[in-house]
Amino acid sequence: MLLDCWSIPCVLLFTWFFLKTKYRFKKLVGVVICIAGLVIVIFSDVHSADRASGSNPIKGDLLVIAGATLYAVSNVGEEFFVKSADRVELMSFLGIFGAIVSAVQISILERSELKSIHWSAGAALPFVGFSVAMFLFYSGVPILLKISGSTMLNLSLLTSDMWAVLIRIFAYHEKVDWMYFVAFAVVTAGLIVYSVGDKMEENPAEVGDEEVEQSKHFDEEAGMSNPDHNFASSSAVEKDELASNDDLKKERRKKILTKK
Repeated sequence: MLLDCWSIPCVLLFTWFFLKTKYRFKKLVGVVICIAGLVIVIFSDVHSADRASGSNPIKGDLLVIAGATLYAVSNVGEEFFVKSADRVELMSFLGIFGAIVSAVQISILERSELKSIHWSAGAALPFVGFSVAMFLFYSGVPILLKISGSTMLNLSLLTSDMWAVLIRIFAYHEKVDWMYFVAFAVVTAGLIVYSVGDKMEENPAEVGDEEVEQSKHFDEEAGMSNPDHNFASSSAVEKDELASNDDLKKERRKKILTKK
């Protein structure tokens, strides 16, 4: 929950500072509503006393905040490359380097856990299912980033806690507090408010360039639709050039006569 809460303001800050994204009031309202829904989840966690606390909670929170900040950097960077580069190339290199980094990480930090696994169908199927889920997730992320941006992605990830609650109910037959469902409705409402809000303002320089290109295109179309006007204007220019040439010839003749 701390990861979800911290990544959203980080994404807002990074997109505003690096990508020059401007958020309208309705979008900020949607963000606040989503965070309020997550706060309801935190307050409704009536089973928190049953969970074993860590040995150093402050250190754990700092590590989560650092991870959430890096996750926000990753999402904003991916949004930049999705909107400015080839999406297929981005996904290819993300998969290649992600596999290399993950292999190095698991060989250093989780070597003993990897050796202790007794491979069977029951042990392999969860890994396969998780891999398929991650493949579908990271294949859909660039599409969402291109359409709605990294802020919408992180707001959508808030619903992961709600889906976990549904899995607890139907898969593990556990009871949850009724406020979970209220929080799910609040987060959904916040996503709707954010997605239907005003679109992000474009860069004024880009808008000016687009207006100039549109005006040029309009002038070209107008010229093609009125060839007589183009012929008249070109003939007028030719007449001016001929007149200027005649004047130059007259001046040269005068200079030659005066010398004689």
